[in-house]
Amino acid sequence: MARSLPAVAARVSDTLIARGHHGVIVTQDEPTHTAAQAAQALGVEVGAITKSLLFLLDEDPVLLLVSGEHQVDLERTGERLQGTLTRAPAEVVRAVTGQPIGGVAPVGHPTNLSTYVDNALSRHRELWAAGGHPNTLFRTSFSELVRITAGLAIDVD
Repeated sequence: MARSLPAVAARVSDTLIARGHHGVIVTQDEPTHTAAQAAQALGVEVGAITKSLLFLLDEDPVLLLVSGEHQVDLERTGERLQGTLTRAPAEVVRAVTGQPIGGVAPVGHPTNLSTYVDNALSRHRELWAAGGHPNTLFRTSFSELVRITAGLAIDVD
């Protein structure tokens, strides 16, 4: 029997469809809260997992879509973005994205966020990103991810 998506994941699917993506979100039985867990559940390299991370650039929230094999270098990435980059507190992540940590998707937020996409993701033909709720994922590509998020490709490490 097919499972229905949680409301937040259904919103992500609707946003994906509105932006020209197929909108298919899959639910995993195994935990996919981390890039390593998602990669294991899908049988892909951890670098093909797209982490959606919220930061504050000075005072403004920005979304960085980062390869699962990378950590964001706050100082260098902040310099590239011409400001001071800090991690957003958990309560800010929930308020700005409307999605739980461990399931934040690249799209489907209450407001449009300035989005930056890790160039390292371009090394993978197929990418997977969270679908707005823990254990939900959707498949995309680097060029499609940049397009559906209106993101800017940058180096984050």
